[in-house]
Amino acid sequence: MKKYFFASIVILGIWGCKNENQKQQSQNLSPKVSSDGTNIIIPNTESAAFFTTETVSTSLITAEIKAPSQVVATVAANRIILFSNPELTSNYTELLNHQSAISQKEAVVKQKQAVIVQKDAIIKQKQIEIERFEDLAAHGSAKGKDVSDARTEKLLAESEKSIAQSEKASAEADLIAERSLIIEHSTKLKAAGFNPETLIKSGVGTAWIIADISENQISKIIAGTSCKVKFTAYPDEIFTGSVNGIAEVMDNTSRMTKVRIILNNTNNKLRSGMFALVSFGISEGNFISIDKNALVTVQGRNYVFIKTSETTFSRKEIFIGQQIGDRIVVFSGINPNEQVVNKGTMQLKGLSFGY
Repeated sequence: MKKYFFASIVILGIWGCKNENQKQQSQNLSPKVSSDGTNIIIPNTESAAFFTTETVSTSLITAEIKAPSQVVATVAANRIILFSNPELTSNYTELLNHQSAISQKEAVVKQKQAVIVQKDAIIKQKQIEIERFEDLAAHGSAKGKDVSDARTEKLLAESEKSIAQSEKASAEADLIAERSLIIEHSTKLKAAGFNPETLIKSGVGTAWIIADISENQISKIIAGTSCKVKFTAYPDEIFTGSVNGIAEVMDNTSRMTKVRIILNNTNNKLRSGMFALVSFGISEGNFISIDKNALVTVQGRNYVFIKTSETTFSRKEIFIGQQIGDRIVVFSGINPNEQVVNKGTMQLKGLSFGY
């Protein structure tokens, strides 16, 4: 019996030592978190290899803005512009008519002004003749008829000048009215995204596309830059357009602005009313950026984890800008050449914040 008692003591002792070793080994494999969660030490390099990183640097950040669009006008033979909106067709036609009327009225004003100048010269000349004939008549060297004829011719010139002034004033009043109508129709075209002067000068084989861009992105669209256009009618083709201008009017409800794009349509493939998707390539500038998977947000504050050694990670708070594609702009908090964790961030977040 005594023998069995000692055997049991030995077995219990061996089992207790084994559990103690397992407990100690388990503790050695657990990550160590310190400094209120800002420092994390992984027990071995094999476990630390789970957390992959990227070395961040300052680089030019580019993005792509995509916007739905539509062919709103094409220039056909004889420079006839075909609009997708009949109201714009009417506005443009009226605009051309009023411009023609303005040219005619301006010619009339110019002509009547020339007549006024001419009659002023005649009136001045006749006044000189009247004074000369009156002086000669006073000395018996001229006839009274000469004075009378000079006065008649002066009165005729003054009458013709008065008529010319009246006609000039009427033409100028017509000009004001025509220019008011020009402003009215131009405003409607501008509201639709068109530049009336550019429309008038556009050549055959031109297509105009209008895309709606949000207010917070419009400053990044620059006139003269190229863009890519993909039409629903031609899904396998990519067309290259050029930003011709930006509308002067913003929609108060949607806060969108129309961007005008010009395309070459000499092959006559594009039709007014066709839908398309426009892609604008823009540059955001030189910034540090991180992969979107590297970002951890807790209670409205943003963090990343930096690998400082083979098994050590440090939590850093950062201040970020906008997300561009899969990249997030970082304004401050990290420096170039630091290794930012981009895989395993959720596990480090749990260790760091105790989640």
